Amino acid sequence: MAHPHLPTTESAVTAIREIARSENRELTVTDDIGADRTSRRTAAGAFTVLDPDGSLPHEAFVELGGSPAVSVQLYPEDDARITVDGVEFADVPRDSVPAFLRSVYDGLAHVKGRFWPAGWWLVVPLPGDETYKELVLAGTLTPWLSSRVR
Repeated sequence: MAHPHLPTTESAVTAIREIARSENRELTVTDDIGADRTSRRTAAGAFTVLDPDGSLPHEAFVELGGSPAVSVQLYPEDDARITVDGVEFADVPRDSVPAFLRSVYDGLAHVKGRFWPAGWWLVVPLPGDETYKELVLAGTLTPWLSSRVR
């Protein structure tokens, strides 16, 4: 299944809102609009609002309620950082965010490995052959993560 193209930060926020509604989860969105407000716009001059091409960059931070604790930082550069119960996945393409969240909420995301020596990994499979995997730091295996160990 192809990912729907999410051309803007706003379209990604809309997709996340739909998932939150279907999962009956509270949602908080914080928007930063303008090169002077977004976190990655180091190329823009001080007090500059527009990008050099005249566009208005838009970044959003989304927190979803419930367990697991999930937050999504959407960047103007078409990528996102998703944190699931303290495990951070950087550089997730914006188009993959809805499928990533579906995998988490539909129970496909799981923890594999063992405490010693290799460690635990949170694995988030997406449709097709796309999979995200991040190390779960020692001592941070939350109750939700523990319930997902395979």
